[in-house]
Amino acid sequence: MSFSELGLDPLILKSILEAGYETATPVQMQAVPAALTGRDLLVSSHTGSGKTAAFLLPSIQRLQTEPRVKSIGPRVLVLTPTRELALQVEKSAMKYGKDLRRFRTACLVGGAPFGLQAKRIAQPVDVVVATPGRLIDHLERGKLDFSRLEVLVLDEADRMLDMGFVDDIQAIAARCPSERQTLLFSATLDGVVGNLASQLTKDALRIEIEAAPRQEAKIEQRLLYADNMDHKMRLLDSLLRDVDLTQAIVFAATKKSAEEISDLLSDSGFASDSLHGDMQQGQRNRALQRLRDNRTKVLVATDVAARGIDVAGISHVINFDLPRQAEDYVHRIGRTGRAGRTGIAVSLVGMREGGLVRAIERYTGNRIDVHTLPGLEPTQKPSSGRPGGGNRPRGKEGGRGFGEKRAWSSKEPRSYGAAQPRGDSRDNRDRGNRLDAPRGSRFAEVASTDRAQRVWGNRIPQEEPVAKPDVDGNSVEYWARREREAKVQAKAKPAARSYGGKFDNRSAGGGNRGAAAHDNRGGARTGVRGRFKD
Repeated sequence: MSFSELGLDPLILKSILEAGYETATPVQMQAVPAALTGRDLLVSSHTGSGKTAAFLLPSIQRLQTEPRVKSIGPRVLVLTPTRELALQVEKSAMKYGKDLRRFRTACLVGGAPFGLQAKRIAQPVDVVVATPGRLIDHLERGKLDFSRLEVLVLDEADRMLDMGFVDDIQAIAARCPSERQTLLFSATLDGVVGNLASQLTKDALRIEIEAAPRQEAKIEQRLLYADNMDHKMRLLDSLLRDVDLTQAIVFAATKKSAEEISDLLSDSGFASDSLHGDMQQGQRNRALQRLRDNRTKVLVATDVAARGIDVAGISHVINFDLPRQAEDYVHRIGRTGRAGRTGIAVSLVGMREGGLVRAIERYTGNRIDVHTLPGLEPTQKPSSGRPGGGNRPRGKEGGRGFGEKRAWSSKEPRSYGAAQPRGDSRDNRDRGNRLDAPRGSRFAEVASTDRAQRVWGNRIPQEEPVAKPDVDGNSVEYWARREREAKVQAKAKPAARSYGGKFDNRSAGGGNRGAAAHDNRGGARTGVRGRFKD
């Protein structure tokens, strides 16, 4: 179907034909006529399907009518997850509306001068393309007026929710007029996206172009297993030295990794550059421009570059780190093979990342072939098998099936109270029941007992204890003898003075005071020792 059959304005059709577009895509054929009626839309479509024109063309045509409210605020607001995608959408809007009278656009993204953006929206503007974070900053400072807003577009809504913009989106929608048209475009309309859509839209028409996106056959997908990080870096170096490589994008998981890999490649002689969210917008624009001018051979980026980059010269996409979301994998490898060209997508996978690989294969519906590079073959094996082969058998044939109880051993089950068999390792030795205990050790007495008598729950039989004879002290004769001995000892020793009483030297017999004292002291000590002796 041609664009002339969609009911668009002749001025917009002229701009489309000048841009080189002749035939509408499936999403454009369904979404454009429905959006021209003013109805809310929920559109599910994969990347590269032409959805940007699907929401821009009817929105720009709506600008041909007079606004209901006189204001300088925007009439169309487009929210995107990343800066690059916002710049691309604004560029497309300027292309489609260049023949309209007094058509003005503004792009509000982070990393760009706030003052210049505020100056731009201080004048009448028709279309504003923004990221949620920067748009909230302008709203909180009172720089934007939504009184005449007519169309709210959420582009890549699933991606914005993954990035944590759900609160910002709800705050922005609350400031928009209730009588507006809402167009939501997403790769999926289930889960949290569906909940958000139910809050923002009214009687929306649901359009699903392709529920399970599949990758185009012009992109060859490869899988390389790496033993460790050093092995992965050597694989990357070998891939980038391929003679068939013209330009490549290397995707890393974090901003720090992107910087480190870019520096390592620069030290190795590659014309590399990095791209991530901590860079200012001017730096990001210059990095992309150097890539478009073919001055950069390798661009190391995070997922911020997975959407919104359209460079025809990219021949290879290398996933240095696998994405956590299978959908991000599709957007990453979609940076190559553009405009009918062929491309190669290589993923460097660790030995324990088999689950991520299986999730990607289930999402794309294609199996990724495993490759190796000569001289850089992995020395290890993946920890888990691939789908359809290599997995351990289950069930009675080769293992327990789902829901079956695990057996403790392959032997017959032991009876209750029987000792559990032990292994031969040093830590599992039976330290209390050793039959080979050396003579004289603390196990010798136990080892000499018959093992059959030492079953759990039965005590080891011991000899009857021999009764000891009664002590003599328990008899009357013993106490009579002790009394006689005490009387004899009392006659042989002088009487001891009571505690606190004075010692009478005269009873010691004489005038030699010192000698008597000495004798009495000696006698007292002897008496004390004699008392405690018994």
